[in-house]
Formats: sequence, structure tokens, C-alpha cells
Amino acid sequence: MFLTISTTGTSERPAADLGFLLHKHPGKAQAFSTSYGTAHVLYPEADAERCTAALLLEVDAVALVRRGKGKGRGGAPDAALAQYVNDRPYAASSLLAVALSGVFSTAMRGVCTALPERAAQPLPLRIEIPALPARGGPHLVHRLFAPLGWTVTAEPVALDTEFPQWGDSRYVRLVLESEALTLAEALRHLYVLLPVLDDAKHYWVSADEVDKLLRAGEGWLPGHPEQALITSRYLSRRWSLTRQARERLELVRLAETDDSEVEEIDNAVEAEAETEEKPTPLAVLRREAIIAALQESGAARVLDLGCGQGQLVQALLKDARFTEIVGMDVSVRALTIAARRLKLERMGERQASRVRLFQGSLAYTDRRLKGYDAAVLSEVVEHVDPPRLSAVEYAVFGAARPRTVLVTTPNVEYNVRWESLPAGHVRRGDHRFEWTRGEFRAWADAVAERHGYDVRFVAVGPDDPEVGPPTQMAVFTLTTKEEKAA
Repeated sequence: MFLTISTTGTSERPAADLGFLLHKHPGKAQAFSTSYGTAHVLYPEADAERCTAALLLEVDAVALVRRGKGKGRGGAPDAALAQYVNDRPYAASSLLAVALSGVFSTAMRGVCTALPERAAQPLPLRIEIPALPARGGPHLVHRLFAPLGWTVTAEPVALDTEFPQWGDSRYVRLVLESEALTLAEALRHLYVLLPVLDDAKHYWVSADEVDKLLRAGEGWLPGHPEQALITSRYLSRRWSLTRQARERLELVRLAETDDSEVEEIDNAVEAEAETEEKPTPLAVLRREAIIAALQESGAARVLDLGCGQGQLVQALLKDARFTEIVGMDVSVRALTIAARRLKLERMGERQASRVRLFQGSLAYTDRRLKGYDAAVLSEVVEHVDPPRLSAVEYAVFGAARPRTVLVTTPNVEYNVRWESLPAGHVRRGDHRFEWTRGEFRAWADAVAERHGYDVRFVAVGPDDPEVGPPTQMAVFTLTTKEEKAA
């Protein structure tokens, strides 16, 4: 993992002053320990006319695995060989951004006691990164860096030069050039935008990441045209943190517009506005209904099938009655986010023994799903193509056969109550269908009949007298005869 920072100069303003600004002597090759490897700083060239500083990060791939999945705590979900074979040692990512911040922390703050006037002045800068993952392609790279004053060259890297017909990879060779930015500004741009382009982080994103983002984004992020995307990706799409960051950025923007302090703008908000009651989100009501049904069933060992980013698993962990909680999803990325949300790396041994995440598909029977008290399919069936519903049905009700199965799905009749939803559209673009109450009951009754379950129906959310609730839930219970046979 590699980047270079170059500048030019004259005999009066030598380029080798870059060493003072970075606080790293051009005549030495220095090494610095990081959490996941070693960062090396060296200068391939350093004279009055041109100076280049290189940051080389050697990533310890074994340390990444051990920190993520050591001692049975499970920091990352099962993903075949992905935890061992990946691009982390080679492509610029949050690992490089963290190393950049650690090695050049003083330079990033714009502090240089030896040459304070140079630190505050723009420099002719050229930054090169040979391999940068860019989820969004070269076009997104331009959209992120060009508004900040950079001349951007983002050349796609071919998957294999021997086979040009395979096309380009998701990596680019990035060159940034500018004469209008200070070194500190350039470093802060890289610190934020490298993980944004990679769209992933190697560590758990907690509340203090908002402060890091605002510090590094001071002076440029509030007015950036891609502020929403930058904030969301930098904070790993954690909605609560993203909202908090955007609110604070809006205060900064308003303060700059009014030429006043942020505190003055913040205090202008009426106190009464903070006391207004907000309706409980449907996702929260859905989790509460599921947990209540599980508690009523007496289940202790629970499967969350299609667990997504782990919100339900997180809620179940708070109740000691659930002694074993398993989250399964087909998406490795969703499982990675779930592991971060649950903070599996920092979880105590006793708590960690209660939870497990693994990859799997409900399109196939899976022996790992047998023997559990209950299974939850929350907002799952509507993502399945109708011809494959029978396979999902057999995998859960025919093969796994838990005593209790909970299935929630949108009630399409309620869609007319969503003002922002165009007529005839489903709630999400990836829904294959959405059932009326009658269609859901017919499907659930047929499933119960085929596999020896009783079924009852629960309304989730406000039950509209005309169109019913926004979410409908079926509670399947294995009949006494079938349970004895099992």
C-alpha cells in the first residue's frame, strides 16, 4: 500500500522544505508501528527543485484476521477465504488513512514551528496512489476531489492486461495535482476520502468518528456538493451517526453564512421543538412485536434468518432469556456491518458465546439451522422471487422445523397511506412482490397445513380500519402432534 507526495521549489524556497512540513527528515528512512503493520516513510528524491515523500504501509494480514476473529470472539463473519485473500495489503483504504493520520498527525494540523509561514501557504502538490479502490468508478473520484481544487487523473486499472476483454477492475491509479492547497488541507482530504472511495473501514465506527470527520472536514466538507455521500460512507452508513454529522455540518454552514458562531445558531433553536414527540419508527415497532412473540413462545435459542445488519440480533442480546442467537444472511457485507454493530471484537467471552453470525442462503437446506426453538424471517420473503418461495418454505418449515417461526412482511394495502410513495410502486426497489392481507393469510395457511403448524396473525404498527397495518406478522407454532414426532 503506497502513496507519494511531491512538490517543486526554487533555491529561495527549496522543495526539500517538505521534510520540515511533514516532520520527517529527507535523509532518513523511518519506520512506525501501526495496529495492523508497519508504516515506512522515505524520500526517493529531495533537492531544491523537487522533493517526494513516500508512505509505504506493510499490512500484517495475519494480524487483521487475529484481531477480527481471535479467541472465539468472532469479529468478522464466515466468508470463505475472504478474510485471508483480499486487497487490504495492496489497495489504499482506511488502513492507509489511519497510518497517514498517525505518521503525519502534526502536518495534518498545519503545525510547523520551523517554517510556520510555509505551512500556512499553498504549495505545488502532486499526490500519486497506484491502487485505489473506487466504488463508483473514476467519475466518483472526480466528483469527490475536483470541487476541492484538485486536477484529477483517475485511470482505471485493468483486471488483467493479458486479457483486455475482461474489462477494468474497480481500482484506479490516482494522480492529484494542485497549486492552491496547503499540505494540511491535502492530507485531510486524503484522510476522509480514501475510506469513502473504498466504502469500507477496518474498524468499528463509533460516535467519536463524527468528531474525527468534522475535524478533518473543517473548511471544506460543509460546502462540498457530495457531502451526503461522504458523510454516509465515512460513517459506514450508520444512520444515527450520519444524521448527527449532517446536522452539525448544517450548523457550521449557517454560521458561516450569517458570519456568526455555531453556538449562537444552535441556541436559536426553540426549546419547545426538542420536546415534540416523534412517532416510533416502524422498524422499532416490528422488532418489539417480534421480541414479544418470541418471549411468549418461551424460545431460548433463536435464528434470525436474513439478519441484515444485525439490528434484531442486537436487540435480542439485551434479553438474557435468549441464550443463543444466530444471525444468517446471504450478504457478506451485511454480516460484516452486523459484526461491527455488535462490537464482537470487544465483547466479553460470556456474551460472545451467546451470538454467532454466518453466511447462508434460504434457497437451500442447511443442517446448521436444525435444533432451534424459533426462527425469524423479518422482511425477508418479499425479497425472494416467487418461484423460489417453495425452496425457502421447505428449508425453514420442512428441514429446520423450529417450534416457532415468525414471518413479517409489508402489507401492500397500507401503501396508499405513504404520501411519498407513488401509486402502484412497492416500498423498496428490490422487493419482488408485496402481499395484501388476504394473499399473506392464504400463503401462511397453506404453509402451516403442509408442514404441521398452527398459525395466527398479528398487526404491527397502527391498524388502519380501512387498509390494515403497515406490517403483517404470522406466528407459526408446531402442532403438539408434530412436535412430539419431531
